[in-house]
Amino acid sequence: MLTKFESKSARVKGLAFHPVRPWVCASLHNGVIQLWDYRVGTVIDRFEEHDGPVRGVDFHLTDPLIVSGGDDYKIKVWDYKLRRCLFTLLGHLDYIRTVQFHPNPSQFPWILSASDDQTLRLWDFYKRSCLSVLTGHNHYVMCASFHPSEDLIVSASLDQTVRVWDTSGLRKKQLGDNLMDPMGGRPQSATSTAAMNVQAELFGTNDVVVKYVLEGHDRGVNWACFHPTLPLLASAADDRQVKLWRMSETKAWEVDTLRGHANNVSCCLFHPKHDLVVSNSEDRSIRVWDVSKRVGVQTFRREGDRFWILAAHRGQNLLAAGHDSGMIVFKLERERPAFCHGPASQLYYVRGRELFLHDYGRSQGGVDVPIASLRRVGQQAQTDGIGSAPRYLSFNHHNPSEGNILVCSDVDGGSYELITFSLTNSGGGSVTDGKRGSCMGPAVFLGRGRFAVLDRHQRQIIMKNMNNETTKRVQPPVPNVDALMDGGASGRVLLRAEDRAILFEVQSRRVLGELTAPKIKSVVWAPDGSKVAIVCKYGIVIADRQLEQLCSISDNVRIKSGAWDISPSGGTGSNLFLYTTLNHVKYCLPSGDTGTIRTLDAPVYAVRAIKDQLYCLDREARARVIAIDTTEARFKLALANKKYGQVMHMVKHSRLCGRAIVAYLQSKGFPEVALHFVREPKTRFKLALACGDIEAAMESAFALEQQNAENSREIWGELGAEALRQGNYQVVEMSYQRTKDFDRLSFLYLITGDTEKLRKMLKISNMRGDIMGRYHNALLLGDAAERVSVLEASGNLPLAYICAKVHGLAEDAERIKIAIETNKGDVEGVEAKVASIESANNTTGGRLLQPPTPIFRENNWPTTEVQKSTLADLSAAEPEEEEAEHQAAINAPVADLANDWADAGDDFADEPASGGAGLAAAGNDLDFGDDDWGEDDGLGDLGEEDLGGPAVVVDDGLDMVTDDAGFQMPKSGRPPAACWVANSSHASDHVAAGAMPSAMQLLNRQIAASEFSVLHQAMMGCYLGSMMSVPGVTGSGSIQLPLMRNDTGGNPGNESLPRIYLSTKNLVEGIRNGYRFFQGGKFNDSKASFVDVLTKIPLVITNSPSEQNEMKEMMAICREYITAIRIKGAMADAAADPVRSTELSAYFTHCNLQAVHLLLALRSAMGTAFKHKNYIVAASFARRLLELPDMSSERNADLKLKAQKVRQKSEQIARNEHDLNYDETKSFKIDCRDFVPIYMGQPSVSCSYCGSEYADAGMQNKLCSTCGFCQVGIKTLGLVTG
Repeated sequence: MLTKFESKSARVKGLAFHPVRPWVCASLHNGVIQLWDYRVGTVIDRFEEHDGPVRGVDFHLTDPLIVSGGDDYKIKVWDYKLRRCLFTLLGHLDYIRTVQFHPNPSQFPWILSASDDQTLRLWDFYKRSCLSVLTGHNHYVMCASFHPSEDLIVSASLDQTVRVWDTSGLRKKQLGDNLMDPMGGRPQSATSTAAMNVQAELFGTNDVVVKYVLEGHDRGVNWACFHPTLPLLASAADDRQVKLWRMSETKAWEVDTLRGHANNVSCCLFHPKHDLVVSNSEDRSIRVWDVSKRVGVQTFRREGDRFWILAAHRGQNLLAAGHDSGMIVFKLERERPAFCHGPASQLYYVRGRELFLHDYGRSQGGVDVPIASLRRVGQQAQTDGIGSAPRYLSFNHHNPSEGNILVCSDVDGGSYELITFSLTNSGGGSVTDGKRGSCMGPAVFLGRGRFAVLDRHQRQIIMKNMNNETTKRVQPPVPNVDALMDGGASGRVLLRAEDRAILFEVQSRRVLGELTAPKIKSVVWAPDGSKVAIVCKYGIVIADRQLEQLCSISDNVRIKSGAWDISPSGGTGSNLFLYTTLNHVKYCLPSGDTGTIRTLDAPVYAVRAIKDQLYCLDREARARVIAIDTTEARFKLALANKKYGQVMHMVKHSRLCGRAIVAYLQSKGFPEVALHFVREPKTRFKLALACGDIEAAMESAFALEQQNAENSREIWGELGAEALRQGNYQVVEMSYQRTKDFDRLSFLYLITGDTEKLRKMLKISNMRGDIMGRYHNALLLGDAAERVSVLEASGNLPLAYICAKVHGLAEDAERIKIAIETNKGDVEGVEAKVASIESANNTTGGRLLQPPTPIFRENNWPTTEVQKSTLADLSAAEPEEEEAEHQAAINAPVADLANDWADAGDDFADEPASGGAGLAAAGNDLDFGDDDWGEDDGLGDLGEEDLGGPAVVVDDGLDMVTDDAGFQMPKSGRPPAACWVANSSHASDHVAAGAMPSAMQLLNRQIAASEFSVLHQAMMGCYLGSMMSVPGVTGSGSIQLPLMRNDTGGNPGNESLPRIYLSTKNLVEGIRNGYRFFQGGKFNDSKASFVDVLTKIPLVITNSPSEQNEMKEMMAICREYITAIRIKGAMADAAADPVRSTELSAYFTHCNLQAVHLLLALRSAMGTAFKHKNYIVAASFARRLLELPDMSSERNADLKLKAQKVRQKSEQIARNEHDLNYDETKSFKIDCRDFVPIYMGQPSVSCSYCGSEYADAGMQNKLCSTCGFCQVGIKTLGLVTG
């Protein structure tokens, strides 16, 4: 049994599969109906209106409806899209056992229900009325169900009978009266309708009659069901038997009885695809019976849970079973057909009990040729549908003269069969009895005449020849190998060992490569043998020939199969890996890029891919060809391989579109290519800024301004920032003008020397009444008279007088002086300030503040040229040769990636071509992948006018270089903080850079830290200690300078790392303080010291292995002393309890303390144990105390004498007054929460950082009691110290 999904809940009484979606509905004994997605294992919805257990549930075949029946006598119909109950059907007088929609609901809108009121009822859920009451049983009716295709109903009752009912009369009545249409038909009066309902309630109707009554069970019958296609019935009863019945037109009779269950059989059903009956029982088992042989073939047991219900999916090989604590969704066998590749275009596979060859080259769809019949050995292998089919095939590619195939299965623990046949006459397969054997997993060919199997007992690699004779035994390099797989070359094999794949050369016994890959299912080698795809349960690992990992991807759903593209042209051969999941075909590139190609209606297993066709097998082992579009994958592959001619050709002539492609191009550093796809202004604006295309950005900015004028300020601000970075101050000026950023505009005019526009800005500020704007513009112009008038107009007469006096404006100064005197101001004080300013200027040589003279007075500055990338220069390039062969495929529509852009397929032929022919031809050899956004790299034409003579131009076919006199704006460097974050994985370096989120993420990943308020002080110390502040010149701010720890030999540049204020010396001082306080009995102060050291350790960077070991020792010391101090506090709280106080004093002595402190602990424990008459442990403490080396000193002579007396007295009495949870003979650790021993072998969880142990599994994911900031029970990398 293959369990696909398992849920935990109350007892499950009813189950139903959705006919299309991966849903299963479970009705529970607590009254809840759960709707599960069994593929991802989540609850989609819950319905909770029933009062009491819900025993029956069913899905409508086409509408979004669910019907349920419960112990509240109610039948409810739910709409799972609206997530509510639509209506309730009332009529039953007791518990409702089962409910079911008619299999043909479009023609018969019926619901069938069975109840403990001894009746069955048929309901019309369109009219919400009862059609018929079926009476005849004289005990509870336990179940009822429709026949899948005929007008029959079967019911089972505790009256020990199974009844088959004929509904053809009701069908004719319904169709004849046209009652199936709720909106049509002959209108009936309310009186007649009510009369018919009363008659049906009291006497039943003759529309449904009993056809057969099947008697044969000795106890009550719990379940009965029809065979989907054959005239068979199955019933399950409390007599522990499952009976098979056959029907004819006139009678029904018992065929056989299936015995084996040990308790009441709850439910049974026919398997929808195989001749099997599945039953479950209160004996906690599910049994599978062979209908043709009428014997039990499989039994699955579950400890502790009784089974109650079974359900089968209509279209898939899925079963579900409900039990006391939930439900399981399972299969009886794997549905993946066994197949393998042959030479050229041949595929070998198994269908049923035949081995077939499918030759793709013979006709358009291929031809199936039978090779051999496979004989099955063992009783279990004779029944189909229970996992007896072959699971693996392996073809011998090393032998070109004849065909050799190894067929492996899991029956009886694993077996193999060697089939040999002629390659020229593919119908003559020969199988001999001597060519079989046992193995574990698949067998693989190692050469022309030998193959290898894995011995399932000794786990040895056994090599055999074609006569099935053992030639050699080799021990694998690791002991836990559980499967052999193809090694891609002669003599090599791939070993699967837990979560590892090991490439092993058998002859030399060498390990050629190893990588980690969890839950490996299969391996697929590329046609040229250069790469291998390791297909895992939820991921794919692609590696090279030596098993060096190239990329690894993961998926949310299970991966079914995979195949390499083998197209002879297009560049995708052995570089494009296609894989299938339950509902999708996806691709993976060696670069790690992935994507979805198309959806699938049903799972398929990929065999090979050529161009835009995927060859595959379905679950019935039928060869199929699926059309796929790999344009997106080829585009990404060409971009990764720097085939820029092919890239631009695909841009122009294919329908690549979607946000995913745009985001991909941006992430790979090619926003200029994404500009070709996008016509939406906002996205186009962002892309234009990313690649430095000011013209395109301006065009988009104008369009956005017309669409939404309110957000235009932000748009023009971003454009101005990019233009300023490039030095295009004309665009900057326009940006500031549109955002009305007058202050920045004035400053721009100042640095460009445009005094005329600066005077206009002064007039504008005057018109706006902006006093500060007037003053700033006057200051930037150097207009002292205007400044005086501004200060005077604003009422600042003293400042106006000082300004006029300093700048020699005597007339203005005299006038302002009179105004000050008129307003009774302090003229003497102002004159004194003027005098002090003038004397200071004379002393220091001060000068009046005047605006600087600009360097250039040109129309525009010499700008940093944004050099076009290789892709932009090759926009008119011709496609590569193989691209012409795929022109039709390129023009085909691609799979939807996201919301399509409306104009993504526009023709770009009208765009001007850039770059000469020589550049286009040489483009594929260029690599500009490291450019940030395609800016100038020192070789481009800067474009400014000649400043010092004629420029020397060197034309090398790539770009133009001007003379040294040309101006080039230097690139901005990286700030130190950005370098620190990029260069280090230590949290303290990220904290020093101010990157607190990434620092906290690192601490969480490395030591599971979660309570960062404890680390706040230490982190702020790291941040503040990494920079120093140097005062600047007068009027300017301070200068922040980084402090680096690796700058002793010079400035490290981009490799810089910050200096951390913490070191091991600081921590050693904290440890000493803790020792001193502990010795003096100041336990709170001692604990505070050790906790402080413990919080600082994660932020200390060590310089040598010895310092790393020292850090780990200090962490252990802090943990032990903090635990000891906490135990000491607990001893004070438990002083009145002799048992607990003795136990705590004993645990106190097992903390790893210094010898002098251990002496104090043992002295205290000895006294406590002796006082409470626990003489055995008192003698133990005295013995340990006397063994300490410090006891030989004179200062401890009295303590030694006292310990000897205690030991002597305790050994004489040799009894404990109390039963203690303490055994000194066993090694144990101390639970840091409850202070109890955790003996060796007992389960425990530990802190990811300090290592404190806890016995209670409930401490999982909770904060550690010792360190206070890390979570318990999480496996992490551990403390990073360097």
